[in-house]
Amino acid sequence: MSSNQDAISRRDVSSRSTDADDAALLARIAAGDKAALAVLYRQYHHRLVRFLGRFTRRDDMIEEVINDTFLIVWRKATEFRGQSRMSTWLMGIAYRVTLKALRDGGPLTEPLASDYEGACVDPYADHELSDWVTKGLVRLSAEQRLVMEMAYVMGHSLEEIAAMTDSPLSTVKARMFHARVKLRNLMPTLAGVTEGPQ
Repeated sequence: MSSNQDAISRRDVSSRSTDADDAALLARIAAGDKAALAVLYRQYHHRLVRFLGRFTRRDDMIEEVINDTFLIVWRKATEFRGQSRMSTWLMGIAYRVTLKALRDGGPLTEPLASDYEGACVDPYADHELSDWVTKGLVRLSAEQRLVMEMAYVMGHSLEEIAAMTDSPLSTVKARMFHARVKLRNLMPTLAGVTEGPQ
């Protein structure tokens, strides 16, 4: 076995053991074990903070959404049927809580200082690109923006996003397509490029 195949195999084993550990924690939560909920909270807190940090810099709002997410996990742990990974189920709950906050027009929709991680060498160009991307993302619908964030920032596959959002794969693909088209059309305007003489 090559070193690359060996590394992939180790990742697969690690992923399976994490899935099994998560499922065991959720079973304990379903049985009313608050200590298991605390462990799960610690394991996923940073990941959720990173996700929500794409929408707001307000720590109080981030914590409120995370707390709402784990309250739902506590109440609905018995409903998890194992048809997806537990992490996918949990992130799906966080997605729906975030989407509700965005639709309600709460502080999650405030403009952000950009932190898009581009690959530019020139720091000025990198800042400018990240500013355009951030401004473009804010102009997408809540569903489109969340799908783009889940795919490009969090690294989820379209299949995982479909499971998290409880949407058909075709719907996720359509949201991605329309988000890309809208961003492509917005970029010249955001960059200050005009179409020919005024």
